[in-house]
Amino acid sequence: MTPTAGADTTGSRRRCVARRRSQPRDRLIRFVIGPGGRLVPDLRGRLPGRGLWLSADREVLLAPRTRKNLARAGAREVDLEALHEELERMLARRCLELVGLARRAGQAVAGFEKVREALARGEVAVLLVARDASANARKRFRQLPPDTLRIEAFDRADLGAALGRPEAVYVALAPGRLAAKLVAEARRLEGLRGGSVSEPDARAAGRGMPAGGEGTHANEDAEDR
Repeated sequence: MTPTAGADTTGSRRRCVARRRSQPRDRLIRFVIGPGGRLVPDLRGRLPGRGLWLSADREVLLAPRTRKNLARAGAREVDLEALHEELERMLARRCLELVGLARRAGQAVAGFEKVREALARGEVAVLLVARDASANARKRFRQLPPDTLRIEAFDRADLGAALGRPEAVYVALAPGRLAAKLVAEARRLEGLRGGSVSEPDARAAGRGMPAGGEGTHANEDAEDR
């Protein structure tokens, strides 16, 4: 996946303190050093102070050299396992916040029929499929347009909560800034989980900003919602 405008519209690069080489900002996580040498995550890159950057990569984050290089940068007593868990929770929450924002902005639809209709109109930049859906439900929507990204990173209950409903199996986001941001954050989250998001150019998620609504579809599979 190429660098996306969702997280780094300037294309700037920063140096990972663990790998000691530069990478696009949307492949990294920023930190600042707080009082007492505490390492403070700064997902949105807005906190004041000199930033430290780490690759959004599970293997890199948990490597012994990472603790050593963080200590050299001024961080004290960093528990890498705890930090990894905290970052994963924060990024998952951030992704779901973006889904909720897309719904309130009229840029997200949910349910089998609504998603199918949006795909037919070419109005889907990101398709979210619940990772705990049935095997039958997860087989659907496998053949997608080349510029539509499929993400299976969240449970039905989490997707539903983001939309203000009990659960959701299928959620589609229209092209726009929120979809592009979701792609960037989902890439970082999957990096921390030791995986990767599929490969369409993430910049495609930012094309246009059509609106959408919500819906459900009831059939033999009760998970089609």
